[in-house]
Amino acid sequence: MAGPDEETPSTEQRYQDLCMDLNMDKIATEEAWQSFEKMSTNYTLEGDDLHWLACALYVACRKSLTPTVGRGTVEGNCVSLTRLLRSAKLSLIQFFNKMKKWADMASLPQDFRDKVDRLERNFAVSTVIFKKFEPIFLDLFRNPGDDQPRAPRGRKQRRLPCTSSDVFSFCWTLFVQVKGNFPAISDDLVNSYHLLLCCLDLFFGNALCAGRKDLLNTEFPALPEGFTNRDWRSPSEPPCIIDKLCELHDGLVLEAKGIKEHWWKPYIKKLFDKKTIKGRQETLTGLLDLATFEINNKSINKEYEEWVLTVGDFDERIFLGEDADVEIGTPAKPAPNITGELGERMVQSSHLKQHMAETKSLAPSTPLTGRRYLKEKDPTVTPVSTATQSVSRLQALLAGLKTSPSDNLTKLFSECSRNPQESISSRIKEMGEQFCTSYTQPSEDHPGSHIEFAQKRLRLAETLYYKVLENVMLQEKKRLKGKLDLVSLMEQDVFHRSLMACCLEIIIFSYNSQRTFPWIIDVFGLSPYHFYKVIEVLIRAEDGLSRDVVKHLNFIEEQILESLAWKSESPLWEAMKMNENAVPSCEEVTLPSQLENGHSNTAVRMGQSPPVHPQVRRIARDTGVMLKKVESPLSPLSAHDRFSSPAAGSLGTAKRRLFSNDQTNNAATTTSAQSQPATVQVVTTATDQGVQQTITQQTVAIPIPSGSGTITYLATLPIVQQVQPGQQPQQIQLQAVPHGQQVPGAGVLGAMAQAVATGQQQAAPSQTATVPHGTAAATAAPASGEKAAAGEQHPHKRIGSLGLFFRKVYHLASVRLRDLCEKLEVGDELRRKMWTCFTHTLKEHVELMRDRHLDQIVMCSIYVMAKVSANVTQHDKSFQDIMKCYRTQPQASSHVYRSVLLHPAGLL
Repeated sequence: MAGPDEETPSTEQRYQDLCMDLNMDKIATEEAWQSFEKMSTNYTLEGDDLHWLACALYVACRKSLTPTVGRGTVEGNCVSLTRLLRSAKLSLIQFFNKMKKWADMASLPQDFRDKVDRLERNFAVSTVIFKKFEPIFLDLFRNPGDDQPRAPRGRKQRRLPCTSSDVFSFCWTLFVQVKGNFPAISDDLVNSYHLLLCCLDLFFGNALCAGRKDLLNTEFPALPEGFTNRDWRSPSEPPCIIDKLCELHDGLVLEAKGIKEHWWKPYIKKLFDKKTIKGRQETLTGLLDLATFEINNKSINKEYEEWVLTVGDFDERIFLGEDADVEIGTPAKPAPNITGELGERMVQSSHLKQHMAETKSLAPSTPLTGRRYLKEKDPTVTPVSTATQSVSRLQALLAGLKTSPSDNLTKLFSECSRNPQESISSRIKEMGEQFCTSYTQPSEDHPGSHIEFAQKRLRLAETLYYKVLENVMLQEKKRLKGKLDLVSLMEQDVFHRSLMACCLEIIIFSYNSQRTFPWIIDVFGLSPYHFYKVIEVLIRAEDGLSRDVVKHLNFIEEQILESLAWKSESPLWEAMKMNENAVPSCEEVTLPSQLENGHSNTAVRMGQSPPVHPQVRRIARDTGVMLKKVESPLSPLSAHDRFSSPAAGSLGTAKRRLFSNDQTNNAATTTSAQSQPATVQVVTTATDQGVQQTITQQTVAIPIPSGSGTITYLATLPIVQQVQPGQQPQQIQLQAVPHGQQVPGAGVLGAMAQAVATGQQQAAPSQTATVPHGTAAATAAPASGEKAAAGEQHPHKRIGSLGLFFRKVYHLASVRLRDLCEKLEVGDELRRKMWTCFTHTLKEHVELMRDRHLDQIVMCSIYVMAKVSANVTQHDKSFQDIMKCYRTQPQASSHVYRSVLLHPAGLL
């Protein structure tokens, strides 16, 4: 710190010192400073200004190209990210957090954001690989911590044998150097891990052949017989311990041996040929000999440094440094009773776990909709073991099966009126060729892979495809009982393409590839709206999928439901157009098991079939009304139904209104009864405070869809209001912000919230609903587009694929809205108003979803209803509060509230 008579260096001076230390060119230096000044004017930059300047400098460096000797030009001014952060005293985890915020503030292009995301993923992969490297190394070699410290050696002093610590550093450096030169391997976490096993196998064999007993762990079970005897002689050729390493450390033997024979050994021989390393090339030994170790170590480090400056960005040797905990993540105080190196490592580990959990880079959190049946993973399970176990489970699942139809599947094909086998085989062959071309082709998003890996992934996917297809056909055959020819489904091109793409996505995910969804559907030009339909079909047809695969598919479905299906080019809009642009209400598509307390904003839960509606049960208990019910059939939705577009006007169950203007007929004998007021009786009572309670009784019929039909309940509902003396009872109504009035403190998303409110006001300015206090309908405003003609009847029809889509959308929104309300401590009554606002917006103003995100509408609904109800509920919520809670949800992303589409003509 500066003394009392010294001035603290200014931000500009510190920045100039940083640029001089990095030997930064003038153009990048000035560009970064100007960008920093602009951001400082428009935003409050918390923390050290030099850290934000490092972000600006990183952006400026990546825009410039530096000429080099023999390599043309390279990006980055020959300054690695590691060196930049080291000079600015900024940790990697801090950098990634600040860089994302900087990208938002500076509106950086998407390709640059993708570059940072890939960099962060590479860091996460390196982190989990290094965490596996340490325990495996300690299995093979003596603990480097037991090495005796050495005095500095002069040039003329004789060389000393390498220590276990030297081998530890050299082994990791050689691994990252080879991995960096094999983008096809480093693309998959599984491949990278097996490459590490090959590297450890090489160094174990070198230590054994060199007779270095002092380096090896005598407890390792794969040591040769008699190793501890005095007369033991070192072998002339190194043994292969790949099998033992895979057995002890979650490896896959065939995968690891394939990497060793086809990638690792040829590259090491190439290093011998180039004289980069020295030793005995025929056996790939001699690396640790007294005469060669120091030369080899320096040579590999030099090669890797050149790679980092020209091709790479993140120096993975950072894990070997004494200050690794500082450079990787902000250190914190260790546990009170744990000190020294162990305490520091625990701190480093906790920060890495926290960062990886927040970024969701390798192990995404369980989606909210899946937390009822998918528990969070054991924290002791590593991403490496998860990936290898997923691949191992897939291989076991598909063992003995062919990449072609089985005899049973061939028989099922022949039972169709037109045998679809030839067209299916032709389609799969075409898709396979297309996949291999795309998988091996490098792009800005990924480095490209080798054709061998592409073909291996394809073979697994084809085998899985035919297995699942057979199960789907058997299920359909059993369900239809011979009433419908399966050819109608087997000739659905989009079904087969979606199923094959989904199988490929499962394989890619299992190998933890950098090609993340929606890469696979972009390859085949599939629309997300069609692709999502096959996800549940596949999961139901194949119960052997791992927990992580199911969770991943659940996450993909949520991505589609929340945003991808709502793109302007999505077939969803055409499907709605065919259905007269009608969006079904929540009640029309929601299953009874999804209804709780009379509203649908709750997670799915299992119950009796057909269940009595919980709210109706409560009303019956409170009023003593006998309930009558009438059922009608409701068929389950099959794979055929999902991929068949409904005819115009045939969507879902009949449109119903909880309250309308006509007298109810005999609902006990009517399949789809309209809810009408039968009796109205006003009873006024006075309370102790002089406030009057007005009770209006109304008899209504409530039709509820169930798994086996529609149940219509009759009940007399009390409408309770408290009014001041002399005042008339008022109707409860959904309020809205006046058109043109700006909602304060809402920002860009707030403008959208205002539009949600004004859109409803313009559509139905006089809609009101007098409702029972505390019941489900307490905030339900009738949709303006519904018909209320007396005696109008609607036949009960199957829900169809479009109805299924909206059922899932309503469910997803309800789970997220409920979670936010719980975190915001919003009461049940206000939460129901927020839910009514959302459902009304989706049903009557579905165009608001075009090119937008479901979470935006959910947050707007919460904000609007909290704002208009603030005078009554005292639960005014700022957008800052809502976004703070939103960021805790597993799917949350900053672009949802930072990049909101606005209509060119106005607020929308």
